[in-house]
Amino acid sequence: MIEDIGVVTKTDGVTASIIVRKKDFCDGCTTKGTCESTDEGMEIKALNTVQAKVGQTVKVSLGPQTFLKGTILVYGIPLIAFIGGTIMGKIIALEYFNGTDSDLVAAATGFAVFIISLFGIKIWAKKAASATEYKPFIEDIVE
Repeated sequence: MIEDIGVVTKTDGVTASIIVRKKDFCDGCTTKGTCESTDEGMEIKALNTVQAKVGQTVKVSLGPQTFLKGTILVYGIPLIAFIGGTIMGKIIALEYFNGTDSDLVAAATGFAVFIISLFGIKIWAKKAASATEYKPFIEDIVE
């Protein structure tokens, strides 16, 4: 389980905005768009399962299944799409484009399928943003 400590800055029904200290690895994060950077740290929205109030220090968690699903989706699917597209491109090139370099067609097809998979992930991510199963949650009030 991924956990972090932060301070509640705003509550809105079942969710809360929390400022967590910015980590060094935040700069290289591929999902920067899910958090908002402020001077104090990174602001995230989490499910307020413990009815935390503004100003309280809380422990925010993200389930391991959610993290694993996200990792597979962001890294695994594009990799599989690239490899599958490259193999498909090689087969198509050998079958239908006898006069061309099959490796060039394979690379172009691989990159095309890779880019299409990224667009598909972006569309899925917008739909999943509203699903509660993919959101972090406040596990406990620390102070």
